[in-house]
Amino acid sequence: MQEIETARLYLRQFTLDDLDELYRIYSDPEIMKYLRGVRSREATEIAIHTMLKNWEQNNFGMWALVHKIDRKMIGRCGLAFLDKTPEVELGYVLNKVYWNQGLVTEASFVSLNYGFDILHLDRIVAIARPENIASQRVMQKVGMKYEKNAFYYETDVLYYSISRETDQSKVFL
Repeated sequence: MQEIETARLYLRQFTLDDLDELYRIYSDPEIMKYLRGVRSREATEIAIHTMLKNWEQNNFGMWALVHKIDRKMIGRCGLAFLDKTPEVELGYVLNKVYWNQGLVTEASFVSLNYGFDILHLDRIVAIARPENIASQRVMQKVGMKYEKNAFYYETDVLYYSISRETDQSKVFL
Protein backbone atom coordinates (compact mmCIF):
# COMPACT_ATOMS: atom_id res chain seq x y z
CA MET A 1 0.00 0.00 0.00
CA GLN A 2 1.41 3.30 -1.04
CA GLU A 3 1.55 6.37 1.13
CA ILE A 4 1.22 9.62 -0.75
CA GLU A 5 1.98 13.18 0.21
CA THR A 6 0.28 16.26 -1.21
CA ALA A 7 0.79 19.93 -0.42
CA ARG A 8 -1.40 19.73 2.69
CA LEU A 9 -2.10 16.05 3.32
CA TYR A 10 -0.59 12.67 3.95
CA LEU A 11 -2.63 9.79 2.54
CA ARG A 12 -1.81 6.57 4.34
CA GLN A 13 -3.30 3.25 5.30
CA PHE A 14 -5.74 3.17 8.19
CA THR A 15 -4.76 1.59 11.49
CA LEU A 16 -6.85 0.73 14.53
CA ASP A 17 -5.26 3.79 16.18
CA ASP A 18 -7.53 5.83 13.86
CA LEU A 19 -10.67 4.39 15.45
CA ASP A 20 -11.42 7.32 17.77
CA GLU A 21 -10.99 9.98 15.09
CA LEU A 22 -12.91 8.03 12.44
CA TYR A 23 -15.68 7.34 14.94
CA ARG A 24 -15.83 11.08 15.69
CA ILE A 25 -16.49 11.63 11.98
CA TYR A 26 -18.82 8.66 11.43
CA SER A 27 -20.94 9.48 14.49
CA ASP A 28 -21.56 13.11 13.50
CA PRO A 29 -25.05 13.45 11.96
CA GLU A 30 -24.12 16.57 9.99
CA ILE A 31 -21.12 14.90 8.35
CA MET A 32 -22.96 11.65 7.65
CA LYS A 33 -26.31 13.06 6.52
CA TYR A 34 -25.65 12.33 2.84
CA LEU A 35 -23.97 8.99 3.45
CA ARG A 36 -25.55 5.96 5.09
CA GLY A 37 -26.16 7.72 8.39
CA VAL A 38 -24.20 7.74 11.62
CA ARG A 39 -22.29 4.63 12.61
CA SER A 40 -21.63 3.06 15.96
CA ARG A 41 -18.13 2.62 17.32
CA GLU A 42 -18.35 -1.09 16.51
CA ALA A 43 -19.46 -0.38 12.94
CA THR A 44 -16.57 2.08 12.57
CA GLU A 45 -14.09 -0.56 13.72
CA ILE A 46 -15.56 -3.00 11.21
CA ALA A 47 -15.22 -0.31 8.53
CA ILE A 48 -11.51 0.05 9.26
CA HIS A 49 -11.01 -3.71 8.98
CA THR A 50 -12.99 -3.71 5.72
CA MET A 51 -10.89 -0.88 4.29
CA LEU A 52 -7.68 -2.75 5.15
CA LYS A 53 -9.05 -5.95 3.63
CA ASN A 54 -9.99 -4.10 0.43
CA TRP A 55 -6.39 -2.90 0.06
CA GLU A 56 -5.10 -6.47 0.53
CA GLN A 57 -7.53 -7.96 -1.97
CA ASN A 58 -7.72 -5.25 -4.63
CA ASN A 59 -4.61 -3.07 -4.28
CA PHE A 60 -6.91 -0.10 -3.71
CA GLY A 61 -9.20 1.26 -1.06
CA MET A 62 -9.65 4.22 1.24
CA TRP A 63 -6.72 6.21 2.53
CA ALA A 64 -6.71 7.89 5.91
CA LEU A 65 -6.28 11.62 5.32
CA VAL A 66 -3.82 13.21 7.72
CA HIS A 67 -3.59 16.99 7.86
CA LYS A 68 0.08 17.98 7.68
CA ILE A 69 -0.18 20.97 10.02
CA ASP A 70 -2.43 19.37 12.65
CA ARG A 71 -0.99 15.85 12.24
CA LYS A 72 -4.54 14.57 12.79
CA MET A 73 -6.48 12.01 10.80
CA ILE A 74 -9.29 14.15 9.37
CA GLY A 75 -11.16 11.84 7.01
CA ARG A 76 -10.89 9.29 4.27
CA CYS A 77 -10.68 9.32 0.49
CA GLY A 78 -10.00 6.69 -2.09
CA LEU A 79 -11.42 4.04 -4.37
CA ALA A 80 -13.88 1.21 -3.75
CA PHE A 81 -16.22 -0.95 -5.75
CA LEU A 82 -19.55 0.75 -6.38
CA ASP A 83 -22.48 -0.93 -4.66
CA LYS A 84 -23.07 -4.39 -6.21
CA THR A 85 -21.12 -3.58 -9.40
CA PRO A 86 -17.63 -4.14 -10.82
CA GLU A 87 -17.25 -0.36 -11.29
CA VAL A 88 -14.70 1.53 -9.20
CA GLU A 89 -15.94 4.61 -7.41
CA LEU A 90 -14.24 7.57 -5.82
CA GLY A 91 -15.43 8.15 -2.26
CA TYR A 92 -14.64 10.58 0.53
CA VAL A 93 -15.73 11.92 3.88
CA LEU A 94 -14.11 14.68 5.90
CA ASN A 95 -14.30 16.08 9.43
CA LYS A 96 -16.48 19.20 9.13
CA VAL A 97 -13.81 21.36 10.78
CA TYR A 98 -11.88 20.97 7.50
CA TRP A 99 -14.73 21.58 5.05
CA ASN A 100 -14.47 24.26 2.35
CA GLN A 101 -10.67 24.21 2.18
CA GLY A 102 -10.25 22.11 -0.97
CA LEU A 103 -8.77 19.17 0.94
CA VAL A 104 -11.19 16.57 -0.45
CA THR A 105 -10.52 17.85 -3.95
CA GLU A 106 -6.77 17.55 -3.34
CA ALA A 107 -7.16 13.97 -2.08
CA SER A 108 -9.55 13.11 -4.91
CA PHE A 109 -7.00 14.12 -7.54
CA VAL A 110 -4.48 11.78 -5.89
CA SER A 111 -7.04 8.97 -5.85
CA LEU A 112 -7.82 9.44 -9.53
CA ASN A 113 -4.11 9.49 -10.38
CA TYR A 114 -3.65 6.27 -8.44
CA GLY A 115 -6.58 4.67 -10.24
CA PHE A 116 -5.41 5.65 -13.70
CA ASP A 117 -1.61 5.52 -13.36
CA ILE A 118 -1.07 2.64 -10.91
CA LEU A 119 -4.16 0.48 -11.38
CA HIS A 120 -4.55 1.31 -15.08
CA LEU A 121 -8.31 1.71 -14.74
CA ASP A 122 -10.13 2.99 -17.81
CA ARG A 123 -12.92 4.67 -15.89
CA ILE A 124 -13.79 5.83 -12.36
CA VAL A 125 -17.25 6.84 -11.19
CA ALA A 126 -18.65 8.75 -8.23
CA ILE A 127 -22.12 9.25 -6.85
CA ALA A 128 -23.83 11.79 -4.64
CA ARG A 129 -27.31 12.46 -3.44
CA PRO A 130 -28.94 15.24 -5.48
CA GLU A 131 -29.04 17.56 -2.44
CA ASN A 132 -25.31 17.07 -1.72
CA ILE A 133 -24.09 20.05 -3.73
CA ALA A 134 -20.64 20.13 -2.07
CA SER A 135 -19.88 16.57 -3.17
CA GLN A 136 -21.05 17.32 -6.70
CA ARG A 137 -18.71 20.32 -6.80
CA VAL A 138 -15.77 18.09 -5.85
CA MET A 139 -16.63 15.67 -8.65
CA GLN A 140 -16.84 18.52 -11.14
CA LYS A 141 -13.56 20.10 -9.95
CA VAL A 142 -11.68 16.83 -10.54
CA GLY A 143 -13.06 16.59 -14.07
CA MET A 144 -15.93 14.17 -13.59
CA LYS A 145 -19.03 14.65 -15.72
CA TYR A 146 -22.65 13.98 -14.84
CA GLU A 147 -24.00 10.93 -16.67
CA LYS A 148 -27.35 10.02 -15.18
CA ASN A 149 -29.65 9.72 -12.23
CA ALA A 150 -29.25 6.33 -10.58
CA PHE A 151 -30.08 4.24 -7.52
CA TYR A 152 -27.25 2.84 -5.36
CA TYR A 153 -26.91 2.05 -1.67
CA GLU A 154 -30.70 2.09 -1.45
CA THR A 155 -31.01 5.77 -2.37
CA ASP A 156 -31.40 8.04 -5.39
CA VAL A 157 -28.10 9.51 -6.54
CA LEU A 158 -26.46 11.47 -9.31
CA TYR A 159 -23.87 9.42 -11.17
CA TYR A 160 -20.66 11.02 -12.45
CA SER A 161 -17.67 9.52 -14.25
CA ILE A 162 -14.26 10.25 -15.70
CA SER A 163 -12.21 8.16 -18.10
CA ARG A 164 -8.48 7.79 -18.39
CA GLU A 165 -8.52 9.74 -21.68
CA THR A 166 -10.18 12.77 -20.11
CA ASP A 167 -8.36 12.67 -16.74
CA GLN A 168 -6.79 16.06 -16.12
CA SER A 169 -5.83 15.47 -12.49
CA LYS A 170 -2.08 15.35 -13.14
CA VAL A 171 -2.24 19.02 -14.04
CA PHE A 172 -3.31 19.94 -10.51
CA LEU A 173 -0.66 18.10 -8.50
